[in-house]
Amino acid sequence: MNDLRIPGVLLALAASVAVIGCGKKEEPKAAAPAPVAAAPAAQPTMVVKIGHVAPLTGPIAHLGKDNENGARLAVDDANAQKIVIDGKLVTFELLGEDDQADPKTGTVVAQKLVDAHVAGVVGHLNSGTTIPASAIYNQAGFPQISPSATNPKYTQQGFKTAFRVMANDVQQGSVVGTYAAKDLAAKKIAIIDDRTAYGQGLADEVEKAAVANGATVVAREFTNDKAVDFKAILTKIKAKNPDVIFLGGMDAVGGPMLKQMKELGIKAKFTTGDGGCSPELIKLAGPASEGVICTQAGLPVDKLPNGQKFVADFTSKYGPIQIYSPYSYDAVMVLIDAMKRANSVDPAKYLPEVAKTAYNGVTGKIEFDDKGDIKNGAITVFEIKDGKLVTLKSEGGATAAAAPMPAAAPAPAAPATEEKK
Repeated sequence: MNDLRIPGVLLALAASVAVIGCGKKEEPKAAAPAPVAAAPAAQPTMVVKIGHVAPLTGPIAHLGKDNENGARLAVDDANAQKIVIDGKLVTFELLGEDDQADPKTGTVVAQKLVDAHVAGVVGHLNSGTTIPASAIYNQAGFPQISPSATNPKYTQQGFKTAFRVMANDVQQGSVVGTYAAKDLAAKKIAIIDDRTAYGQGLADEVEKAAVANGATVVAREFTNDKAVDFKAILTKIKAKNPDVIFLGGMDAVGGPMLKQMKELGIKAKFTTGDGGCSPELIKLAGPASEGVICTQAGLPVDKLPNGQKFVADFTSKYGPIQIYSPYSYDAVMVLIDAMKRANSVDPAKYLPEVAKTAYNGVTGKIEFDDKGDIKNGAITVFEIKDGKLVTLKSEGGATAAAAPMPAAAPAPAAPATEEKK
């Protein structure tokens, strides 16, 4: 029996050895991982700074902020386009400064932007700050585009860096003075200005046009852009019994002046330029604003192919447009368009392209003459009816072809205070 058991033991032992051998058997080697493809090199990037200057404090801060918001919307839209210049993806950055509508402060912030190495500047809002600052930008050699400064002197200095995207006071003053003498049939006109570069300059042009069309200027008075009491000069004017009173100044002056005219029983038609042609004037004057005739440089929004899109984009983000925000938007886009055409953000290289601009903007077709003024600048005459600006007529202007708007679009804008333009 013992002999018969031996084979079974051997079999069991053999099986045990076999199991142990299998436990020590090496697993098949895993296949070597496939080589990882090299990640594509990240596209080079660069940040380009664009300056913006306007009064962000003081009586016309509402206009300055409106301008700045127009510029910010343009920067946002440009960044959404993922613009590549000289092989680099560009991120545009807006550097906003407050010049308080003060010429001295304007030169200080102008130098600040030069020191920050901005590629260009949009601004200033007022002519009184734009003109002295322009010398600093010219010396630095980079372009300055004003969306709202209308005094002719700005572009008459011979600076190749100075441009504006709206009609100047010669064009606007001619329309206002002619309208008063012809359309309103005014024989006697009284003129008030706020002694700023904008207010006085526009008033001078209105006087020339009114006299050339047969009217007589029976009074020429002045105030300042910070004044709120006008009863003394209005009383003097009332004695002259004018048919029309023209104010060269901002809405911050025009609002209380209209109220005081009503209190004094003055029946003359009140007219003013773009600085007072704003929703803020209606707000400040209330019912006394009814029937006011005012002008704006540019075409009304319903005449602009891209205007309604701009209005929708702007108002949804910032609220109602004042006056100049569409022009600030276009000014930024003109700078960027010139950079793209030059394939450079170096002012020395892209500045010549600014002068060659032919850009379909929100405010119309933008091209510059040899001084930097917009060609064929439009002027629109409005009347305030039932608390709203109603278009009466437009003159001039090159309407841009309808074009797809970027992430956010453009249209007309708003007023200023201290010394607009």
